[in-house]
Formats: sequence, C-alpha cells, structure tokens
Amino acid sequence: MIYPSNFELKIGFDRVRELLRERCLSPMGTEMVDGIRFLEKKSKIDELLASTSEFQHLLRFEDNFPADNYYSNSVCLNKIKVEGTFPEVRELFDLKRSLETVRAILNFFRNKEENIYPVLRKLCGQVKTYPYVIDSIDRIIDRHGNIKDNASSRLREIRSEIISKNTLAAKRLNAILKQAQADGLVDADTAASVRNGRGVIPVSAWDKRRIKGLIHDQSASGKTVFIEPEEIVEINNDIVELEYEERREIVKILTAFADDIRPYIDDLLASDAFLGEVDFIRAKALLGIRFGSIHPLLSDRPFLSWKEAVHPLLAMAFKKIEGRKVVPLNIHLDEKDRILLISGPNAGGKSVCLKTVGLLQYMLQCGLTIPVSEGSECGIFGDILIDIGDEQSIENDLSTYSSHLINMKQFLKTGNERSLVLIDEFGTGTEPMLGGAIAEAILGGLNSKGVFGVLTTHYTNLKHFATSTEGIVNGAMAFDSHLMQPLFRLSTGKPGSSFAFEIARKIGLPEEILDEASKKAGVENIKYDKHLRDIARDKRYWETKRMNIRQHEKKLEELIEEYEKELSGMKSVRKEIILKAKDEAATLLKESNRMIENTIRQIKESQAEKEKTRDVRQQLEEFRSSVVNEVKPSEPEAEKKMSELSRKTGRYKSVRKPEETKVHETYEKPLKVGDAVRMSDTMAAGEIIEIKDKTVLVETGSFRFQVSRDKIERISRSELKKSIRSGQVYTEADPLISERKLNFKPEIDIRGVRGDEALLRVRDLIDNAIMVQHRNLRILHGKGNGILRQLVRDYLATLDVVKTFRDEHVEMGGSGITVVELDI
Repeated sequence: MIYPSNFELKIGFDRVRELLRERCLSPMGTEMVDGIRFLEKKSKIDELLASTSEFQHLLRFEDNFPADNYYSNSVCLNKIKVEGTFPEVRELFDLKRSLETVRAILNFFRNKEENIYPVLRKLCGQVKTYPYVIDSIDRIIDRHGNIKDNASSRLREIRSEIISKNTLAAKRLNAILKQAQADGLVDADTAASVRNGRGVIPVSAWDKRRIKGLIHDQSASGKTVFIEPEEIVEINNDIVELEYEERREIVKILTAFADDIRPYIDDLLASDAFLGEVDFIRAKALLGIRFGSIHPLLSDRPFLSWKEAVHPLLAMAFKKIEGRKVVPLNIHLDEKDRILLISGPNAGGKSVCLKTVGLLQYMLQCGLTIPVSEGSECGIFGDILIDIGDEQSIENDLSTYSSHLINMKQFLKTGNERSLVLIDEFGTGTEPMLGGAIAEAILGGLNSKGVFGVLTTHYTNLKHFATSTEGIVNGAMAFDSHLMQPLFRLSTGKPGSSFAFEIARKIGLPEEILDEASKKAGVENIKYDKHLRDIARDKRYWETKRMNIRQHEKKLEELIEEYEKELSGMKSVRKEIILKAKDEAATLLKESNRMIENTIRQIKESQAEKEKTRDVRQQLEEFRSSVVNEVKPSEPEAEKKMSELSRKTGRYKSVRKPEETKVHETYEKPLKVGDAVRMSDTMAAGEIIEIKDKTVLVETGSFRFQVSRDKIERISRSELKKSIRSGQVYTEADPLISERKLNFKPEIDIRGVRGDEALLRVRDLIDNAIMVQHRNLRILHGKGNGILRQLVRDYLATLDVVKTFRDEHVEMGGSGITVVELDI
C-alpha cells in the first residue's frame, strides 16, 4: 500500500518518470514507464534490478549495441490479423527496420559468453525474428521504403506505361507552348506549370479563348489563367487511370504479404514487446548511470542499511551549480532501532533526509537501481506511508493540523511490522505543549505496532521519549556552531539542537529580546539545548581525530608493506649473492687444488732441481696473486690450501700485500678510545677520548667535539701526525676559532620564523657553541600557542650533546625562552 494518492508527487518520483520518458526511444518504452508500479515480491524486484544493472554495465563498456529504429508495430500487426486487410507502405518499412533491430540485439547477446549479461540473455530466449518475413518485405520495398517496380510483373508494366505517357504528355505540352510563344499568346520566357497534377500553360486572360483546353486555375490578380491543352487531356486521363491501377496493384501485393505472414503475427507482436522492454531497460540504465546508481544487496525482510545514500534529483540539480555538492547519508534501520527520530536546525537537511529514504525505497521497489555505495543492503516493505507538506483544504474544511491528524489516523490503522512511515515536522501545527503530547502518544502507538520509520521534529519531549523507548533511536543533522551553517550530515544515537538562539543572534535580533526569550524558555530548556550542542561539537572533534588516526594507520600499513617487500627482495638478493659467491669459491678452490697438485707433481718429477723448482714456484706465485685479487675474505679454503703447500715445500711464502690484509681488518675492527680519526664535516683530525652510544668525543688541538659516529673516519697515526704538522687541528690560535669566538652570541631570536628555518638556526647555534666551548645558551621563541616552543624542544631532546633544557625564570621571560645547557 502506498499512501497518500499523491505520494509520487510528494517524494519527487513524478520527475523520475519524466526523466525516464525522455530517455525512451519508442512508444512501447514510454508505455512501460507509465506502467511502473510499486512491487513487493523480492524475486521480481531482484530480476528487474539485475537487468538494469547489467544494462548499465553494457552501456559503460560496450560501443556497438543497437540503438536505432525502435518502432511500434502493434497497431499494424493487430490490424492485419483480420483477413483481407493490409499494412500501409510506411508501416511495412517500419516493421522491417524494427525486425532488423531485434535481430541485431539477439546477435549481440548470442555472440557474448554465457556468463556475461545472464539476465538480459534470458530475456532474449523466446524471441523469434523469422528471416522469411524480412526477406518478404525486402522483395516488396527498397531501402528507402518505396514499393519496388518488380514487386509484381503487372506493377512493372503499369509503371512503364505511366512513364511512357508522361513522356508523351511532356513532349506535346512543350510543342504547344512553343507554338503559343510563336503566335505571341505567351511570353518567350514562359515555362509550363503543373496544377492539380496536370501539365498546364499560363496564358493571359485576354487570350484564353485562343487555346482550346481546360482551365485549371488562375492567378490571384485574375490576369493569368492556367490551361491544360485539349490535345493532352486524354493523355493525362490515361495517366490518372494508370495511377489508380498502380494503387490497386500495390494493395493487392500488400494484401498478399499480409496473408503470407498472418501465421507469424503473434510471434511478431512478441518481438515488438521485446523491443519495447529493451528500450525500457535501456532508459532505466541510462538514468541509473546519470544518478550513479547500483544494484544493492536485497533481503525479503524489512530493514535499511544504506551507505552514502544520495537524493538523486538534488544531486542532479547541484551539478549545475558550481561549488554545490550533496552530502551522502548513512542510514540504518533494523529490528532493534526501527524508528529514526531526526532533530536539528531548520534548513539543516532533515526533510531532504526523509525524502531521500522515501524516494530511494520507492525507486528500489519499482525496479530501479538506487544511488548508494557498494555494501549497502535493502529490505522489502509492504507499505510506504508518508506525511509531508501542507494538506490544508478550503473545499474539505481541513486545516493543516487536521490534515496531519487524518494521516496519523491512517498510519495507526494500517501500519504493521512491514510498513515504512515517513513523517515530516512531527507534531507541529497546533499549540506546542498539546501537540507534543499528542505526537508522543502517536509515536508510542506506531512503535507498538512494530512499524519502521523516519520522523523529523523539533519537540524536546519527543527526543526524551526516543531516548528512553526501545525501538526508537535519536538522530541529528550536524551544524557548525562557529560558522553558523548546517553541515547536512546525519549522525545517529544523539538528538540534535535547533540552534534557535544562535540563528536568531546571527540574523541580528536585539540581544535584549534574546535575553527575554531565554528567561521565558526556562533555564532547564536552555541548558538542555546547550548540552546537545556541546555533545555535537565533541563528537565532531573526536570523529576528526579518529579519521586522522585511520589515515595515519593506513599510511603506516602501506609503509610496513613496502618495507616488507623491500626486505623480502633484499633477502632474495642476499641469497643469490651468497649462492653466487659459493659457486665462485668452489670454482676457485677446485682450480687451486688442481694447481697445487700439479705443482707438487712437477716438483717430485724433477726431483727438486733448482731451475725446474724455480719455474714451478714462479707459476704458483702468479696463480696465488690472481687468487688474492679475486677471492673474497669469506673464502678461506683456498688460502688454507696455499699455506699447506708452503709447509710441504718449505719454499712458498704468502704474497698477499700487508695493505690488503689491513683494509679488511679496518672495516671489522670497532672504534675504541685512542683511535686517530678525521671529522668529515671540517676535515680536522683528532683522537677519540670517549665513546657513547651514537657519538664519540674527539679531541683536536685544545678543543673537544661531540661528533656522530657516521661523521668520522679512522686514519693512521702517521696521518694524524701529518695533520697536526700541517695545521689540520683546532687550537686557541686558530683564526677560524678566534673569529667564531669574537662573533659568537649565546642567544638567538626565532620568533615569527617558520619551523624548518628555526631548527636550522638552533642547530647552527649549538654547532658554534661547541666550537667555541660555550655551555649555556638561550633560545627566544615566544609563547603564542606553544607550537614553535614544542618543536624546538623536541629537536633538543634528540641531541646527545644537550645536557638539559628548561624554561627561563618567570621574571626573565618564562616559557617564552628555553635555556639550554650543553654537555661539553
């Protein structure tokens, strides 16, 4: 049941019908749009939604679907069911083109795989095209829709005679015209004309008796008459008779055609209906694409679980307005929370939310896809009952409130557990206290019947009632109390404030009026409204926080996934390198064994002759040199073989250079106190006197520096002495140190400086302080919101050289200045 009778007009479905009609290609499709009705059977609704959804996919991804020649042939086909009747030539032409379109549609689906467009393929299952009918039409008419000359032998003869007669009449008419020009009866530039389908000569009214014939017409002034010469009257009469005979022959041909296809008319009517249904589904699909609609999950039980639902007509209107966009709604109604009571400020979107529910549910149960997000679920309702707008009537002696009560009476009478009730501005139209009491009683009655519903209100007693009653849940339309504008976002679980005083203050009502209104409203009501606003504000804050946390978690998950992929890749590469190194080591070991065995054999065979032994030893040393250059430190097996050979021969010594061994040792040997190092930033050399976790204390000349491990490199003692001799150490007499001491200031002012630049200045201050051995520093950053202060202190906390930092004494600047003590 749909209530009231003008339901479609109230929710805007009449506009949806109009948009569907505009997208139809045929009268059959338009008729089906007009026949759309509210359905309650899940299987039928699911089938309609599936066909529309498949067609939406087809229109998005296919380019060659037939979209021409959707003609209605039902009138013609029903007419020729009667024996002795025949179609008109134009009807025959339309029938041919329609059947060709049906054939093209069937071929389109039959050429696709079976699992593609299954519902639409099923629709094509029983449709027949009968190529014989199309071929019969092709024998009668040409591609322009005209009867062919060879449609019958007699028609060919008739048309041939008509051509001959027309040629003869034209020749005689031209001959008579030339003679009249020669006689001066007509002007030399006068040409023959046609009147009533007959050739005539324009003659002056004064000379009309001089040419024998029939007068067919005269000019508006009466000075010229149009005469058909007597000689060609008979010829034209013959032509007229032939044309009548031609028409009779065509009727005979069309009648024979009708008799020929009469057994197939029922199937042809089914093809016509199929073409209309395809047109109808196509129109729904086009509108679905325009609305951004989908086929949601469908359940037979009554409930709603919509994600990002959008009012399609409002969204379409906003697309024409730059900067306007519809805010999607998340709506959930189930057995636990069946009735949603929405409150909030005027013009905040309550009525739009209500109409969105009514329109989308009605569209769904009419077989149209709806604009919600993937994952949305929809139930099936048996009734949709709505009370929106003003129904006052002078004729029926109804006030606004009376009309609302009549609707409530109907809702209480017919409402049940499968009903969806939509009521806008519930309880208004009469004295607020009494109206609120009646509304609360009606709401309780509807809830006891188990109905589902969405209701909007401003009444506080209804908000309280919803909070304490099972089955009813409060909802609120969000409002920005700072900008004093609605956010059009629905949130459930808490009632909304009307923001009446805030809106009145923004409009500019005098403050004394508002104060007086506050007194009359009562402290409790004002506090209640304020608490609602505070709750809404806090909820928005924590929702924003939660959203930011989710975004950060998402980024973190992406980084973890990226690092895991890189780590997996590194492990794979490492494994490949190790395998490759093992293969190379095995090859080298094999070659070494071969060389050693060969050397021992040659020495034994030569019985240790000096010259021969020297040659063999030289060959072995050359091979050893190549091994030293190629073998990695992780390949000790070949080296072991070489040493074994030395012990056996007593003549072989390692040819590995000392420098090469030292290089490998340097990388493995950890830093220790007393090591000579060079600082990469200043290239100054010095000696390590203390080692911490990530930094080392380096003494160079008369200065000590706290340096990160990655900014030093180990050098030899000889290099250190050379650096001291060349002046690459810091001393008191160093000109650079002297200049820095002279210009050094232990305080900087970074107020008004951007964060990155401020940190650079702090870093330079600390570097210079270490250079000149100044322990106490002051950083002036100001108080403000404390952002710059926190940024600086977060940075200081990461430096090992910083011993402590604190606020300055309150009399000397307090928290606007950070005092830093360095550990130098």
